[in-house]
This record gives sequence, C-alpha cells and structure tokens, in this order.
Amino acid sequence: MATLRADAGMLIMAHRGTAVGSITENTVAAVHAALRSGADMVEIDIVASTDGDFFCFHDGAESRLFGQELNIVDLSGREIRQLRYIHTDRTDRSARVASLADVLHHLPPRAVLNIDRSWRWWDTLLPWLEEWEVTHQLTLKCWAKDDSSVDTLRRQGPQLPFIPICESLDQAHAMVADPRLNTVGVELLARTPDHPALDREAISELKELRPTDEPLLVMINSEVLRDGVPLFAGHDDESAVLISPHTAWGPLFDLGVDIIQTDWPWVLRDYRAWRADHAD
Repeated sequence: MATLRADAGMLIMAHRGTAVGSITENTVAAVHAALRSGADMVEIDIVASTDGDFFCFHDGAESRLFGQELNIVDLSGREIRQLRYIHTDRTDRSARVASLADVLHHLPPRAVLNIDRSWRWWDTLLPWLEEWEVTHQLTLKCWAKDDSSVDTLRRQGPQLPFIPICESLDQAHAMVADPRLNTVGVELLARTPDHPALDREAISELKELRPTDEPLLVMINSEVLRDGVPLFAGHDDESAVLISPHTAWGPLFDLGVDIIQTDWPWVLRDYRAWRADHAD
C-alpha cells in the first residue's frame, strides 16, 4: 500500500472491477480490466454459499445479472456455479460467477483488493484468507458501527489491513486508535456539504493519528448507487463524466484524499495525470 501511494500519489480504486462490454463485474476479467483501465486497487464483493464456498458477487443484484428472482446466499456452491450472467453469457464462453479462490489465484503481484460485503462470514473467511498468504494485497471493510463484525476482526488479530466505513470523524478516530485493529485507512461518508469531513485540516489531523511510518489512507466513494444517496456531498462519478472531472474530483484532491473509488477509473486516471502536469 505504501509503495502504491508513493508511486501513484492519489490511488484509484475500481468499484467491482471494470465491467464494460463483454466483461461482468466482480469477475477475474473485471479485476484485470480495471487494472488495465488505470486502477491501482480493485473493490470486490463477497458472498458465501450455504456450504461455505466464497464467491465474488454483490447480493441483491441477482435479478439484474441472472434474470432470476433468487437470493444467492441461499444457494449451495454447486448451484451458484450453475448460474450464468445473462448479458455476457454466450455459446463459446460461459459467463459464470467467479469464486474468490479464482480471483486470488489470478491476482497480479502488485494488485490490491478491497473486500466488501464479506463481514457476515468473517468467522470462516478470515482464517481462510490467512491461508492464502496474500494479506499484503488485501484490505477488508465493514461499517465502523457494526460492533459484532469489528469484534470478529479484533479476535482474528491485527494482521489483516482494515478500512472501516465511517459516517463521522469520531468513528474514524476510534477505529484508528484501537490497537487490536490494523486500520490502514478509513472510508469517509459525507451526505451533505457541511459535513466536518469536508475540511482539509480535519483530514490532515486524521492522517496523523496512525502511529506508524505509513500514514493513514483516507478513502472517498465516488460511484453513484442505485438509491441515489450522496456518498460524499455530491462529488461523484456522474458529475465527473457529465459536468467535468475537475468539478467532481478536484475538491477531493484539494482535501488530501488518498483513495477515490469509482466506476470510471480511466477518466480519473487521466484527470490525475492532468493534475500532476499542472501542479505548481
């Protein structure tokens, strides 16, 4: 993480990988497409089957992606492997749900995965991840207010890098100060423009809390969710592509944000390069 930060400056995280054309989100192909599209990190969603296999999928998207009314977490591993993505499946190449093992097996050496929506299965997932010996390429996330999941991570020990989702600066401060967690970063949510997180001094103070040689990474979500709820005061992907990247993302760079998660990594990559070329 520190090497990526030094090399790239502000880091780009691709939301569910990059799903364009024949590529489906949360797949091995989506991870590689994201890295080719300018991402430094890739966010993926995890579910578990009823018999304990781990798959890359955002539950709740079954109707959109499979054309079926079902809940993937109610299925066995065998049943999940029989599912097909209706918009990318074809005769000569089946579009299947990727297992987490497949994604980790094909993960490039310098790539970093941010694992989302997995906290329900941390009791079994965290020991499973330790066996892969790729924890230096992973970050975990869950809500800072989710006491049960955070306690599970504490019991596992501070080996696994953690980026809690924080709705307030107080939550962020508490997570960073907890010695039983390896909080390498925080994801800040700000619904309105008057949120205290939209202050460069507050962000700077937060970064200084991590008592190591590696500064805390502050992450902002830029993607637009289907419910339309602002994740960071309207500084989002739609503004970037429909108005201008400078309007949407410029204030985030000015705040000193370290990671921006986006569905448009190539647009953010180009804007990051533009900023570097026009730096004072």
